Amino acid sequence: RNSFVRGPSNSNGLSPMQAVAGSFIGFACDANKAALDESATGRNGLFTSHLLQHIDQPNLTIDEIMIDVCDGVMKEANNDQCPFRVSSLRRKVYLNQQFTADSYQPKHSTIGTPTISTNPITTNQISTQSHIKLQQSQTKKNKYQQSAITVAGGNGYGQELNHLNHPFGIFVDNDKSVYIADFSNHRIVKWKLNSNTGQIILGENGKGNQNNQLNDPVDIIFDKENNSFIISDMGNKRVIQCFDQNQTNQQILISNIDCYGLTIDKNGFIYVSDYVNHEVRRWKQGDKNGELVAGGNGKGNHLNQLNYPTFMFIDENYSLYISDNNNHRVMKWKKDAKEGTIVAGGNGEGDSLNQLSYPLGVIVDHLGQIYVADGENHRIMRWCEGDEEGEIVVGGNGEGNQSNQLNYPSGLSFDNEENLYVADLNNHRIQKYEKVEIKNI
Repeated sequence: RNSFVRGPSNSNGLSPMQAVAGSFIGFACDANKAALDESATGRNGLFTSHLLQHIDQPNLTIDEIMIDVCDGVMKEANNDQCPFRVSSLRRKVYLNQQFTADSYQPKHSTIGTPTISTNPITTNQISTQSHIKLQQSQTKKNKYQQSAITVAGGNGYGQELNHLNHPFGIFVDNDKSVYIADFSNHRIVKWKLNSNTGQIILGENGKGNQNNQLNDPVDIIFDKENNSFIISDMGNKRVIQCFDQNQTNQQILISNIDCYGLTIDKNGFIYVSDYVNHEVRRWKQGDKNGELVAGGNGKGNHLNQLNYPTFMFIDENYSLYISDNNNHRVMKWKKDAKEGTIVAGGNGEGDSLNQLSYPLGVIVDHLGQIYVADGENHRIMRWCEGDEEGEIVVGGNGEGNQSNQLNYPSGLSFDNEENLYVADLNNHRIQKYEKVEIKNI
């Protein structure tokens, strides 16, 4: 269903397949999905076509090539065919020549022209993630309990109200209720403090493209003043606005866009990462195409490029922090900048303290320190801008489902007491790591 979702299929009687150490397995189609045959030979033409388009690309590992293949097939098939991969490679494996010069120009997709509603959200109060004041002169670092408290899900994957199914983006309000983009359940759910079940905010009518339906929602941001949510409805290629407790009052803000991450600045402008065009655009009232603010120079690893941007954070100075997933780094783009700077990772894929592996969620605390969900390393890293390496905040104890372990962390959020919340993707739960109060002696 998604390049990063490696959990069990919803198919009855099927179990997740584990790759033998050092191996890589690519599947043309997920269980209970159609394998579209467009070839005269009767051999799954759609998957083969995309494989042939990408298999000769230089400078890309086999894992990166297969990500492009899977995304291309899903896009062309409108998610009717969902290939996926299972990897346990211990090192990078390249199929083709690696170039060190700038002679190779990545392909740049320009499929579709996004449009935005003429009635976008207006806001006087933005989310906690957007209005945290940065204090650059301080060197204090918060510490967190290493064993987490499960505040949502944790009962395996499923569709019941006490279940989640691959949670991605999250938001925590001032009442410590957690709002969750429940990706594979195609819904937004709210879990109140100390609750054992969630409440469906949007998507109770199953997967679809109607006003009361979602298709693979991947991120959510919240404007409390207007009591409205903005949702990245990835499978429907749209960004929508809805209102708490009122599922009939919704509108499409942006359509025909390969949306992933969302953030909103203090002026109410919406920022959307486009994982197909490898760019971030800013949207305001009356925009037809949005304004390019990061990337947009094709897929690549130069400072003016991105490669599958996912989650984002924006600070009060309009600096944008972007989780540059396939480049295994976090980029900071200042307002009106033509290129970004690397503030986390950027040393290739790996598990050293100066590396990341397919990062997802990114947030910045009030001290200006950057927290990153280090997906395939199953840990949350913290970086201070200018540091050569980060530090493990929580996780990092291997892939697992114990209270001190994570299995592909995705979305991140703080509450108003600076406790850290992590969407534990393949454990289908939300973990809360309580801040440790340190008394001055």
